[in-house]
Amino acid sequence: QVQLVESGGGLVQTGGSLRLTCAASGRSFRSNAMGWFRQAPGKEREFVAAISWAGGSTNYADSVKGRFTISRDNAKNTLFLQMNTLKPEDTASYYCAARSGMLPHTGIREYDYWGQGTQVTVSS
Repeated sequence: QVQLVESGGGLVQTGGSLRLTCAASGRSFRSNAMGWFRQAPGKEREFVAAISWAGGSTNYADSVKGRFTISRDNAKNTLFLQMNTLKPEDTASYYCAARSGMLPHTGIREYDYWGQGTQVTVSS
């Protein structure tokens, strides 16, 4: 059974940092691009960041560029999102996802596997 399990969410003050982790099991994703998405209450799920299969190519939403960094450890089948200088508008459930292709993509429909999400709350 393929699983993506996110962890590392929590409550943090404005300007703080969190590091999200996505642990994959059931199959290797070392040949697949992966990404992070988020969904705030009452809003649609939106793209945050994505990374190519080998980590050499990354994409970021404009709203997080310069603050968030996506990375991966293929030996451990794990994806990360380092979030710095957090803002209240970053408050959302964050989801890890994997796609069949090797290159990063911003489209939600391009991703085939999804985790259950981890909550990030940034207080002002």
